[in-house]
Amino acid sequence: MRKLNTTPKHDGFYMPAEFEEHDGTYMIWPERTDNWRYGAKYAQHVFVQIAAVIGKYENTTMLVNSSQYKNARAVLPEYVRVLEMSNNDAWARDTGATFVKNNAGELRGIDWEFNAWGGLQNGLYFPWDKDSQIAQKMCELEYADVYHVDNFVLEGGAIHVDGNGSVMATEACLLDEGRNPHLDKETVEQILQKYLNVEKVIWLKHGIHLDETNEHIDNICCFVKPGVVTLAWTDDTNDPQYQFSKDCYDILSSITDSKGRKLNIHKIHIPSPVIISKEESCGVDSVSGTKPRAAGDRLAASYINYYVCNGAVIVPAFNDPMDGQAKETLKDLYPDRDIIQIYSREILLGGGNIHCITQQVPKREIT
Repeated sequence: MRKLNTTPKHDGFYMPAEFEEHDGTYMIWPERTDNWRYGAKYAQHVFVQIAAVIGKYENTTMLVNSSQYKNARAVLPEYVRVLEMSNNDAWARDTGATFVKNNAGELRGIDWEFNAWGGLQNGLYFPWDKDSQIAQKMCELEYADVYHVDNFVLEGGAIHVDGNGSVMATEACLLDEGRNPHLDKETVEQILQKYLNVEKVIWLKHGIHLDETNEHIDNICCFVKPGVVTLAWTDDTNDPQYQFSKDCYDILSSITDSKGRKLNIHKIHIPSPVIISKEESCGVDSVSGTKPRAAGDRLAASYINYYVCNGAVIVPAFNDPMDGQAKETLKDLYPDRDIIQIYSREILLGGGNIHCITQQVPKREIT
């Protein structure tokens, strides 16, 4: 596949919204013992559930290290494609390619730099050399030419687009000193505009409290369609999340999108604090350079970390009273899709949730 030296905006390509039609979904099989408890066996069970559900709606591919290929192939449904691909960890949203297309339906990919959410300064694991190659390899699998963005670190979970000229991101993440300390906010904005081909960057200050990705946008706010967003919320003024969410709400209420529309904001309440248990902590290997999982730590639980695939929305569940409320709200917002909740605590224990482990391939022209 060709390495392109131009930008998507120059070439007439743009990033479609996640709610637009897909050709398929990529996931990566979990196995690292210093992040997933008890050899990732509990997490693998949930990954199987999620891949099995998505695979009923669209083509689904699981990428897996050679050491786990036979295991993954044996436990995943036959309709889920399993391909061997070297990786460091299982976050397809953040290490995978960001796909763009043009009005003719041609597909290309963006290969951002990846440094494990902060590099040697405040990253979450080391090394990340295999993960930094995944986007290129995904483009190869999709026969998609690729834009390599040199000297700019970005993860897929740090952006949400509406497919209509707007992108959302958090300042806490994209302006974090572990990513692009050599760039100011204006320059970061210009890069997003060139590579996503958007007209407006909507900056929120924060994401979810204690989100170890430096507060990715995909855990706090999401486009349902142009002009409509969901926002993680709490009414508990004593929760640190309250001020984070209120700041987001105030910003979203006071701005317009790229087309001059006021935003319609739908609050989705977070569950009660999700805390790592002693058993869960003891099941994770302690390795230098990897973020520890300590008993008593609060996890960044949010229903906004859902994935929109063809015909369905796959939503986290936490065995919390708010589960049902979140599902009902999303039923109203996505009336033409099935709303499927999956208990995803095991993914959350690894540092993310359902949206973090999926990456969509937009629908292209069929020739």
